[in-house]
Amino acid sequence: MQPCWDVYVWVPLRPPEVLRAFADRYVAAADSADEELTALLDTGAGVDGHTLYLRGREHHFAMITLTDDGATVLGLSIDDPDDSPLVRAQAGDLMGRLRDEFSAPAAIADVEMPPPRSRRHWQDEVPAMRTGTVPAVTR
Repeated sequence: MQPCWDVYVWVPLRPPEVLRAFADRYVAAADSADEELTALLDTGAGVDGHTLYLRGREHHFAMITLTDDGATVLGLSIDDPDDSPLVRAQAGDLMGRLRDEFSAPAAIADVEMPPPRSRRHWQDEVPAMRTGTVPAVTR
């Protein structure tokens, strides 16, 4: 498997409209029939600390993580088999675009980085790129 840049944004809470917009835009159509994804999009409910790894439309993976503290982490992977500075720049651009698109207060990116499953994990992570801050989460 070739290396990927993983880009994540923090979305406070679990607004179903944000989850659906992410899936509609970034998840490949074949995965949209997945029962777990369908249930998540219909209710915004799922298993805390769990990540759905989905085939991306234009990215290697699209990921949705329901954090242990009631937030959502949305992620996309960009293939980078040659450790290219151009791909790193694309990851930085994607951080900004995803933050704007989903009104996310923070984003992180690094090579082969698993998605944070909690606010604490997000803050403890030492990624290659970070922007914004994660607000306190209230359920």
